[in-house]
Amino acid sequence: MKPQLYRPDRNILFAGLALFVFLSFFAGIGSGPLFDVDEGAFSEATREMLVSKNYLTTYLNGALRFDKPILIYWLQLLSIESFGINEFAFRLPSAIAATLWAGAIFFFVRRERNETEAILATALMALSLQVSIIAKAAIADAVLNLCLAVTLTALFTHWRTKRRSWIYIAFAAMGFGMLDKGPVAILIPVVVSFVFFLSQKELKAWFRAMLNPTAIALFLVIALPWYVLEYREQGQAFIDGFFMKHNIGRFEGSMEGHSGSLFYYIPVVLIGIMPSTGLLFGLFASLRQRLADPLWQFCLIWFAFVFVFFSLSGTKLPHYMIYGYTPLFILFGAALSKIERSWQLALWPTALLLLLAALPFALQHLMPSMDNLFIQAQLQGFLTEMAAIHFSLLMLAAAALCLLLQFAPVLAPSLRFIIGGAFLTFSFNFIAMPMAARVMQEPVKEAAQFARKEKLKIVMWKVYYPSFFVYSGSFAERRFPEPGDVVLTTIDRLEKLGPVERLYGRNGIMLVRMPTQPTSR
Repeated sequence: MKPQLYRPDRNILFAGLALFVFLSFFAGIGSGPLFDVDEGAFSEATREMLVSKNYLTTYLNGALRFDKPILIYWLQLLSIESFGINEFAFRLPSAIAATLWAGAIFFFVRRERNETEAILATALMALSLQVSIIAKAAIADAVLNLCLAVTLTALFTHWRTKRRSWIYIAFAAMGFGMLDKGPVAILIPVVVSFVFFLSQKELKAWFRAMLNPTAIALFLVIALPWYVLEYREQGQAFIDGFFMKHNIGRFEGSMEGHSGSLFYYIPVVLIGIMPSTGLLFGLFASLRQRLADPLWQFCLIWFAFVFVFFSLSGTKLPHYMIYGYTPLFILFGAALSKIERSWQLALWPTALLLLLAALPFALQHLMPSMDNLFIQAQLQGFLTEMAAIHFSLLMLAAAALCLLLQFAPVLAPSLRFIIGGAFLTFSFNFIAMPMAARVMQEPVKEAAQFARKEKLKIVMWKVYYPSFFVYSGSFAERRFPEPGDVVLTTIDRLEKLGPVERLYGRNGIMLVRMPTQPTSR
C-alpha cells in the first residue's frame, strides 16, 4: 500500500511561495558589488541623472547613452533618492518588477487553469536560474519581462473573454514596455498574438483589438511623450543611436563580443530554466493532443517566436531568451502537477550541481595552459575563494540533498521536485554568484573607493568598468596613458606601460601611476 502523501494546505503553500520569491528576488541584493558591464552602465547613468538633474536624457561617463529608453532610469532614480547610492537601491526596482511578474503568472494561471498549477508555475519561475539573476540585476530586463507577461496574458484573456478591458491592460503594459526597452515590447506581443489569432481563424478579431482607438491612445499617452521630447532635444542623434544602432543594428549585425551561432540559445535555455529543464522535454510528449488546447498553442507560439527571432539576430545575449520563458513556466506548472515520479526530473539540477562541484579541479587543470596574466589572476582568485568556503563540498551536499529528497515517501512528487530544485538555485545565488562578485567586481569597487579617497583623476586603458564611475563618483578618460596619469587597467597590460607605481592590485585589476617623465624603452 502506498504511503499517505503530505499535501500542505493553502496557507503553507502561499507562505512557501512567498519565501521562494523573497529568497530569489530580494535576499542579498545589496550585499555584492555591481557587475560590469550592464549593471555598472545602468547604475552610473542613473547616478549621473541624479547629479545633473537632467531627467530626460541619459549619459554615461559624460557621454550620451542611447542604449535604452528612460523608464528603468526613472525607477532607479526614485530608488536611490529614497535609499541612497548603493547596490540595494539600484537593484530594488528589478526585484519589485520580478515580483509583479511572478504575480502576473500566478493570477493568469489561476484564472485559466487552477490554483495548484498557478503555485507551481510561479515557484518554477522564481527558481529559474536566469530569472533569479535578472531579478537581482540593476538592468531593464525584469521590468520588460513584467510588461511582456502582462501584455501577452491580457491578449490571450481578451481572446477568450472578448472583453475590451483586457485590450486596454495589454496596451498599457505595452506602452510601459516601450518606455523601458523599446520596440521589442511591441514586436513580440504583436507577432505572437497575430500568429495565435490566425491559428484560431480569428484575424478580424485580432485587427479589431490591435486597432482599438482607445487602446492605441492609452499606449501613446504612456510611451510617446518621452520619445517626442528626446527627439526634440537630441534630433537625429537619437534616431541614429537608439533606433538604428541599438535596435535595428542589433538584429542586422553583431555587437562587439556578442555574436553566436544559430544554436547559441539551446544551451542558454537548458541552463537558464534550471531546475525545470527536465520538464521541457516532457512538453513534447503527446504534443499533437496537447495542441488542441488553445492555451498550449498560445504558449508554444510565444516561446517559439522568441527563440527563432533571437536565434536569427546578429547580436546574441543570454537574457534575450528570457522574453520567452513566461509561457514555458505556465506549461511547466501544468506538467508538474501531474507527475508521479520526480527523481528523473531532479537529475538535471543534480548534474549541474555536480559540475559546479568539479569546477575547482577543472580550473586547477586549466591554470597551467593559461598564458594571459589577467586570466591567471582571475582563476587564482576563484581557486582561493573556492578553497576558503569549501565550494566543492557545499555543491556536493546540495546535489545529494536535491536527489535524495526525491525519494522522501511522505512528500508529493511535485513538492519534492520544487524543494530539491531550490537547492540548486539558492546554492547558485548565495554561494556561486557572491563568490564571482568577490573575485571579478570587488577589486573594481575597492580601486574606485581608493581613487575617491585620494581624489585621483583616472585614465581607463584597455578596460571598461562602468561600476568604477559609480563607486568613485567621477568620470574617467579612456585613452593611452601619459606621464603622471593614474591608470586603471589589468595586470597583463602593465608590461606595455613600462615602469609604474602600483597603487592597488587584486585579482588582476590594477591601479597604477605613470612616471612623471617618459621612460626610455
